[in-house]
Formats: sequence, C-alpha cells, structure tokens
Amino acid sequence: MTLSFSARFSAISRELKIFIMASLMMGVAYSLVDSTLNNYLNERFSLSGFERSFLELPRELPGLMVVFTSAVLWFLCSRRLGVLAMLLGMVGTLLIAFAAPTYGLVVVCLFIYSMGQHLFMPAASAIGMELAEPGKTGQRLGQLNAVRNLAAILGSFLVFVGFRFLNFNFHITFSLAALGFTVAAILMYSMTPTPVTPSKTFLKLHKEYRLYYVLCVLYGSRKQLFITFAPWVIVSIFQQPTQTLATLMTIGGVIGILFQPLLGWVTDHLGERFVLCAEAVMLVVVCLGYGFARSIFPESIAFLLTCGLYLIDQMLMSVGMARSMYIKKIAKRPEDVQAALTVGVTIDHLFSISVAVIGGVIWNQFGYQYVFLLGVAIAAINFFAAMRVRVPAQNA
Repeated sequence: MTLSFSARFSAISRELKIFIMASLMMGVAYSLVDSTLNNYLNERFSLSGFERSFLELPRELPGLMVVFTSAVLWFLCSRRLGVLAMLLGMVGTLLIAFAAPTYGLVVVCLFIYSMGQHLFMPAASAIGMELAEPGKTGQRLGQLNAVRNLAAILGSFLVFVGFRFLNFNFHITFSLAALGFTVAAILMYSMTPTPVTPSKTFLKLHKEYRLYYVLCVLYGSRKQLFITFAPWVIVSIFQQPTQTLATLMTIGGVIGILFQPLLGWVTDHLGERFVLCAEAVMLVVVCLGYGFARSIFPESIAFLLTCGLYLIDQMLMSVGMARSMYIKKIAKRPEDVQAALTVGVTIDHLFSISVAVIGGVIWNQFGYQYVFLLGVAIAAINFFAAMRVRVPAQNA
C-alpha cells in the first residue's frame, strides 16, 4: 500500500503535489487553532453564551466582506490569493497568542485571522477544480478534503498530546499554527500563477444562479450550529476540557480520510441534489440530538451521544463540495465560477453573522435547546431548496 501510494503521488502533477503539501500544512495550522480557541476564550475571558456568540461578528465579518476584498484584489490569481490568505492567518494567530490580553483586542485579532481564512475559502475550491480531471471534480475535491482531514488529525492529536503530556499552553499552540501558515504560504507561492482575467462579476448577482445563492444562505444559517454552538455545548454545558474537542477533531479527521473521497465519488455518480438532500435530513436528526439528548438520557449517555452527533456534523460540513460543483456546472462563463463562489461566501456570512447573534440571544433568554430547534427549521427549508437543484444534461 505504501509503494502504491508513493507511486500514485509521484504520478500527479507538480502543481497538485505542491497544493497537497500546502493544504496539509494549512490544515494542521487551522486544526491547532480550532482545537484550542473555544477553551482559550472560556479560560481567559469566562464568556457568557451571548459574549461568545458576539465574537462570531469579527470572525464572520471578513466573510461578509470577502466579495469586496476579492474585487479589490482582482489582479491576484487564486493561487496568489491563497498566499495572502496564509500570511493573514499567520499574523492573526500570532496576535491572538501574544497581543490579545483583553476582550476588545481579541476581537481585532480574530478579524485579521478570519480575513485570511475567508479569502482562502473560494480560492481553495477554485484551485481544486482547476486541478481536477474532467468528470472527476468531486473525486478531486474529496481527495483534497481528505488531506485536510489528515491534517486535522495531526493538529488535534498534537494538541491532545501537548496539553496532556508536554505542558503545552495556548501561546505554544498558536505559535505552531503561525509556523504552519508560513510554510503553507511559501509552498503556495512556489505554484505557477494562472492567468488573471479581469472580472466585473464579483459585485454582481446573476438571476441564473439564484438557487445557488439560496443554498449559500441556508448553509450560512446552519454552519454556526457546528462552528459555535455545538462546541459551546460540549465546553460549557458538559464542562469538558481542551483535550475533548481535540480528541473529537482527531476522530473526525480519521473518519474523514475515508469519508471525503467517498462523498466526492457519490456526488460525481449520484449528483449534487441527492447529496444536498441527504445532508438536510441528517441535520434534522443532529440538531434534535444536540438540543435534547441531555433532557432525555442520563448525563454520561447524553455526552457520548452529543460527541457522536458532533462527528456526524463534522462530516456534513464537507457537503460544501457539492455546492461548488453545482455552480461550476451551471456557470455560463468560466470566469463566473470563482466570482460566484466568492459572492456565495459573502452571502452565507451575512446570514451566519445574523444567526450567531440571534442564537446567542435565544441561548441566553430561552436555553440552548431552542438554538437547535432553529437549526431543525433551517434544515427543513434546506431540504426543499435542494430538491430544486438541476444540472444541465451536458454537464451532468
């Protein structure tokens, strides 16, 4: 198997090799931050549910701005945009580690870190589809996501071992993450830049893509459940330490190595509509479990069930590849693809910010269970929207 993998890796193009290595370093860096950020905020600032959800404003605002930022940076191809994104991630992570002793300063640092993260989102999808063979876009995106899952394993396992046995602190993990972003930036800079076609579509909505925009609205509304509120249930409701989320991310990464290529294969063969509808159905089950497991089962069983749902939710977040493939297949012009992906990021973050704030208010006023009832409603709407997905026959 080792020889087979080595031979297959040697056979791929130089650009794909570099992007795989950059994705691995980037994934480790993001995993180091994601595995520790919630506990860092909880231990450093003892935030309430609303204060924690309010921090999603500076973290998600760059996603809202990304369409305007990308329009300003139109002269950078997706690969050079990736370099800039990694450098912003490095700067933001170092600032969180060493220059954020107050709640106000951490807001600024999170904004810088998140600007890099959100600039990279559409660029990563665009690069992945550029490097895919015809008819195998889902397979390629799935493989790249599997690489990021492997990176998540490495990063979260490092956090687990470091905090458990090596006396790690938050300064160390954030510094290691900054190093990972720096290496990823160097690797991406070594990729051959692609020609840049000036686009006037970054700030324009096309009626032909309106269903894609609706799917982005629903994705933005639902993703806060996984990014913010699900981890906050584990950390604050079940009172779990840093190692717990790191362990879950490690397990999720192991599962994802197999799941991501399978999801890509299923999307290539069964279509985007099937995958998006299945995601919506599963999300209903996940949200009900998040909200009411503790009310139905004993504490220990409810905790294990919540952890299992978190792993399923982590897999469901990968369905974004189906939305990317959908817009690629229905795009009228090749240059519309990255522009539409960028607009989609902005749209989903507009609603993501809204749900973060609304969810924080609901959590404080009524209880965390009602946040996940909102998630059930979002999932139901998502199902009916996904049922309307159609791909032109020649692009199927």
